Amino acid sequence: MANPLPQATNAEHITRLLRRGGIIGGATVRDVVIESDRPTLLSRVIRLRLNYDGAAGEAPRSVFLKTARPERIAFGSHSASQEVAFYRDVAAASPPDLLPRCFDAHDDAATQSWHLLLEDLTDSHVLPTTWPLPPSQSQCEHIVAARARFHAAWWDDGRLGVSIGVRGDAASKERFLRDFDEKYARLADRLGDDLSPEQRTLYERLRGSTRLFKRLGSRRNLTIIHGDAHVWNCFMPRDGGDDVRLFDWDTWRIGLATTDLAYMMAVHWFPDRRRRMERSLLDHYHEVLLENGVNGYDRQALDDDYRLAALWQLITPLWQAAYDIPPVVWWNHLQRIFLAVDDLGSRELMD
Repeated sequence: MANPLPQATNAEHITRLLRRGGIIGGATVRDVVIESDRPTLLSRVIRLRLNYDGAAGEAPRSVFLKTARPERIAFGSHSASQEVAFYRDVAAASPPDLLPRCFDAHDDAATQSWHLLLEDLTDSHVLPTTWPLPPSQSQCEHIVAARARFHAAWWDDGRLGVSIGVRGDAASKERFLRDFDEKYARLADRLGDDLSPEQRTLYERLRGSTRLFKRLGSRRNLTIIHGDAHVWNCFMPRDGGDDVRLFDWDTWRIGLATTDLAYMMAVHWFPDRRRRMERSLLDHYHEVLLENGVNGYDRQALDDDYRLAALWQLITPLWQAAYDIPPVVWWNHLQRIFLAVDDLGSRELMD
């Protein structure tokens, strides 16, 4: 039996939401029809067709509902709350045309129920490629430019850590290190000899390094980062151009902008492609940052942060393996990020 839909999908409620946003005027949603329903790792994504009574003008003909999978609620409650908070607090204060429009964002901690009602971009946008095929140079330029515009909008914003997001402190550092120890021990035991002595030594050195914490503690040149910024979390316009939309914000946080860039390139790309494209894309990203008002952050500072972010991406396969992401994902990430760390000279950044 299909899981029941939340009350938020009924026609009357959606009418109120669209009317509150000034989208449908005097028209009403007559009925809501499920067009598709698919599960993801933690959630359920449903495309809803909206039929109207009256002149609906530019009102959406369909929307996406993202909500909990009941059997995964406990596992995904934190990330769901994170994404609801993003659309409620961050998206509403972000530049237009970088994110899907959100019509409703609801989270109930008592019942662990949540949902998002999001703009359906199916007719105008598409994923850049079929995973795991990489996008073209031009597509990558549009993607990093969109990331730069979003990062610039929140660069050293006075609301960070006050009304938007949480800054790390001594307690959060200790929690992170405990998690690191537990997840590293599990993966090292799982891999055995497939994790070389050199790789084990690097993880042990990384665990004791304080440079990232010092960099974050400076509270300078920080922004809101996506946290899962692979290229398949971007919608590209079907007709080409730079109207990129960034989605899946359940791991957003305050951090180094280069964390998103290192995740996109150093984690996901094999050395030949990364060596061909990495430098020019970082140049382009920096140019767009400056064009969008970021000051006091020169090209060398971006390089330094990128090398540091790549080093700390070594933790990505630890977390992915612990959360039962398929080995075809985290094993390749593990191999590629070790190669990137060596290419970039990132080992030099450890204490």
